[in-house]
Amino acid sequence: MIFEGKVDEGEVGKLKVGTPLKISLGAVEDVELDAKLKFIAPKGIEETGAVQFKIEGDVEEKDDVFIRAGYSANASIVLEKKDSILVIPEAVLQFDKETDKPYVEVAVGSEQEQKFERRDIETGISDGVNVEVVSGLTKEDKVKHWNKTEPIKKGEEETETE
Repeated sequence: MIFEGKVDEGEVGKLKVGTPLKISLGAVEDVELDAKLKFIAPKGIEETGAVQFKIEGDVEEKDDVFIRAGYSANASIVLEKKDSILVIPEAVLQFDKETDKPYVEVAVGSEQEQKFERRDIETGISDGVNVEVVSGLTKEDKVKHWNKTEPIKKGEEETETE
């Protein structure tokens, strides 16, 4: 079976023939099929203001899943993967105004003192939520979380006192 899809011009340069794909079908819930990328179009086609490149992948069928031709499907492609790394939420990152390099604030002293020091860090890959910390932090460091707020519960309202 063949998966046919389209990839945006911003991502197509990261792909290589032979890259593994994970295929999820709209009509069959909770099933992921394995596939290998076998074709990347050499020329893109402009669609709604963005250039799209056709891709194809060979899908490995599963005996316990009945699939019909023409199902809508999505492919997930893992471009980079790392295991057992130190990550922090991207929301705690700050950037130096002059050098644009990332840093975080780390707690120093006791918890009651609420003292923090700036720690320059080097970041790696990101999934959009969490970012890899290559250097500058250890697992034991307590990073300051910014704007950590709790949602207002239903029925609760803020009131001002005079």
